[in-house]
Amino acid sequence: MVTGIDRLASIAPRDALGGLGSARLGFITNDLALTRDIRRGREVLVGAGYDFRVLFGPEHGLNGQAREGEMQEDGIDAVTGVPSRSLFGDTLSPDPADLALVDAVLYDLPDVGVRFYTYMWTLSYALEACAAAGKTLVVLDRPNPIGGLLSDAEGPWLDEENCTSFVGRWRMPVRHSLTIGELATWWVNSRGIDVDLVVVPVSGWARTATAFDSLAHWTPPSPNLPSPINAALYPGTCFIEGVNLAEGRSTPVPFRVLGAPWLDGDALAARIRELNIPGLQATPYGFIPLVRDYAGEQCNGVLFAVTDHRALRPVSAITRVLAAIEELQPGMLVEAGHAGMPGEPPSTALEKLFGQLGAFEQITTGRWNEPSKFDVPDWAEAVDDSLLYRDER
Repeated sequence: MVTGIDRLASIAPRDALGGLGSARLGFITNDLALTRDIRRGREVLVGAGYDFRVLFGPEHGLNGQAREGEMQEDGIDAVTGVPSRSLFGDTLSPDPADLALVDAVLYDLPDVGVRFYTYMWTLSYALEACAAAGKTLVVLDRPNPIGGLLSDAEGPWLDEENCTSFVGRWRMPVRHSLTIGELATWWVNSRGIDVDLVVVPVSGWARTATAFDSLAHWTPPSPNLPSPINAALYPGTCFIEGVNLAEGRSTPVPFRVLGAPWLDGDALAARIRELNIPGLQATPYGFIPLVRDYAGEQCNGVLFAVTDHRALRPVSAITRVLAAIEELQPGMLVEAGHAGMPGEPPSTALEKLFGQLGAFEQITTGRWNEPSKFDVPDWAEAVDDSLLYRDER
């Protein structure tokens, strides 16, 4: 398998991208966008002669090390010496003045295949900005690490009118099963974005493949997804951020645990075993988070194990676990508030993540307990014209 960045790096600039390879370029990337020989993509391309005039960094910064939600500043990239602009600070979109310096913008960031992963929304703003500036946008595609089977996609659909935010800007399911290049293509097609989009596809990738098939090559796409196990659970365990539970940030197992000082981890683990959720098991687990909810406090909870990543439906599974907590300890689970970014609707954190108003009440009263509630049968048809890899759907 060869990713978009590796395919481009193997071509001399003068021969690449229909002549754009030797043009003035911008690059949306970070230190976690690596080549197959584990080198930073921008470093490799600069060494190959590509002419970058400006770099753009997403959430977590150009070095990929900043904490979630931590605003970043502009600067000079220590790796290439090229000016860098933050797309997670005062603005989320490339500035027209910076785009005036380039002929095209490259995009290469690892993705996780989930609606609330913010790198993809950085891409959405870049598509619009390049359209307005008349610049070509080149997506260097990468595999979807949790798989590309559209039958594995999970809702609910985002309520775009009431729950839009930087963790879910446009209507789509939670788990989407597309690559980032396919997402860009779908947005251009479905939203009428008039931009010159070029996708350098992955060669040798099958939609059935996941990161579990190549564990030795896993690189964390952001600080709190250290393994494919965390990534496989993340479409569901990220909902924990919308309630009064800790999700394990700052511990060795972020997004693999949930807990709180008040939670009965033994009872919850036993209940999860009774539920017989496909692909998921749990054991009682205690931890002390260093940041966010319950920082410095002993939390009782559970550690999740993925017993069959192909059977696991993480959105359905963790939603059912949250409902089980309410069943076992009524009234103890409380929804977290969230101010959000300027201009966002006044929905809560859980509503933004889940994509639906009233998400907390719906989940805790069991309205989403049936796995079929998360089916999105219209999704495959909606994106069919935008698929770049068609071995299986």
